[in-house]
Amino acid sequence: MNKNIFGEKLITCSNNPMTGFFRNGCCDTDDSDLGMHTVCVIISDKFLLFSKSKGNDLSTSVPEFGFKGLKDGDKWCLCALRWKEALINNIAPKVILEATNEKTLDVIKIEDLLKHSHKKNKSSNK
Repeated sequence: MNKNIFGEKLITCSNNPMTGFFRNGCCDTDDSDLGMHTVCVIISDKFLLFSKSKGNDLSTSVPEFGFKGLKDGDKWCLCALRWKEALINNIAPKVILEATNEKTLDVIKIEDLLKHSHKKNKSSNK
């Protein structure tokens, strides 16, 4: 069973739009998920433009894959390295920590995730 960054049961990220590498609503992963779709984020328009500029257009509909395209406010299981790249560029989307897979911690520091939590928390200086 996949766990979140706190070592607890991974909660659902989103069923509308349906997300996750396995399209089960969770940021589950295994060795077949080469992109490591493990960070549950709240999409922002700014991030969508950034992602598109890097060659990954998440806002355009792709009907043949049942993908409507993402919009501001949607929740999505994002590739860990794309989130880290957005962090470096100061446009990392907010993270839903309880729905973010613990495998994320292999490439992203927990402190960075906590700072970008969608909830105000005691670990955050904001």
